[in-house]
Amino acid sequence: MEGIQATPLRDTFGAETFYKPGAMHNHYPFMQRCFALACHGAGHVSPNPLVGAVLVHEGRIIGEGWHRKYGEAHAEINALASVKPKDRSLIPFSTLYCNLEPCFHHGRTPPCVDAVLREKIKTVVIANTDPNPLVAGQSVAKMRAAGIEVVTGVLEKEGMWLNRVFFHWISQKRPYVVLKWAQSRDGFLGRVGERTPISDPASQRLVHRWRSVLDAILVGSTTAMVDNPRLDTRFWPEGRAPMRLFYDRNGLVPLSHHLLDDSVETRVLGASRQGHFSKTAFWEISSLENLLEHLAAEKRTSLLVEGGAKTLLQWLDSGFWDEIRIVENEQRLGSGVRAPVLPSNLEDVDRCTIGKDSVTTFKKSV
Repeated sequence: MEGIQATPLRDTFGAETFYKPGAMHNHYPFMQRCFALACHGAGHVSPNPLVGAVLVHEGRIIGEGWHRKYGEAHAEINALASVKPKDRSLIPFSTLYCNLEPCFHHGRTPPCVDAVLREKIKTVVIANTDPNPLVAGQSVAKMRAAGIEVVTGVLEKEGMWLNRVFFHWISQKRPYVVLKWAQSRDGFLGRVGERTPISDPASQRLVHRWRSVLDAILVGSTTAMVDNPRLDTRFWPEGRAPMRLFYDRNGLVPLSHHLLDDSVETRVLGASRQGHFSKTAFWEISSLENLLEHLAAEKRTSLLVEGGAKTLLQWLDSGFWDEIRIVENEQRLGSGVRAPVLPSNLEDVDRCTIGKDSVTTFKKSV
């Protein structure tokens, strides 16, 4: 843990954070370490935020941890627990870095701010205050009242991007929606009426990583019938599978298809059908807003919409989307199903090359 370097960090969702010179630049490497640790919790802590914590004494990391699983100990508690016996006496003279304000309220675990006070930590450095009304700066105030030096806003923008799903969940009370598609170099999603593999194996693995850290995944009825997708994470086996959703208003998707195999939590957007289902439920929804309400009721904080063309256009037209990710392969199809036209209210936030594919992430501009 010693000799930490301020190197570029690509988070779980695709953002990059860089060392930037400035008044608080000495804090940056340790806050970046918090971001890196926090990413380990992606896919396991929802609807909680991603949080990492690092305890530093005179430039040396003596403890670190992250929120590993919903309902279990938070990052600050794990960081304190990781301190070796010979370093325990250093805790009151150390600086605690955490990318999110320590929790103030009793939930499934006790308030982390009380542990900070109990350990008499000298300084606490935070990227973001917690927007949850149950916290909302109360922990910062409590620590300062106890004489702890509290520094806030260190790499604040990067911290907000890392936890954009959580911040959106708290402020909007609906899932964060990511639209994703793969297209050929000449702008086609695939050939009409047939399954058309486009992505390079390396980028397919990345997409399965995305699936593993988002709560739910949706496709349209044509994709469900023609592609017979699994919507699983088989190319990222260490990840957990998201809840699957697909349109089937007329009950045309064969019971033999993967999406009706009842292997994982699945929601069919259509009338009930006969079958032996334990993990599959049927939702009759009236609108996309109504669908988001259903997901929110089940505390699904994020949704990945993977297509096809009609479904993507429906979401784009509705305005109920927050991010777009496009995987573009070098092949040219010449004809087929056209990829959606990008809306104008976009901000380009990340571009990279994976195998033979280029991957671009956009967020909705304010």
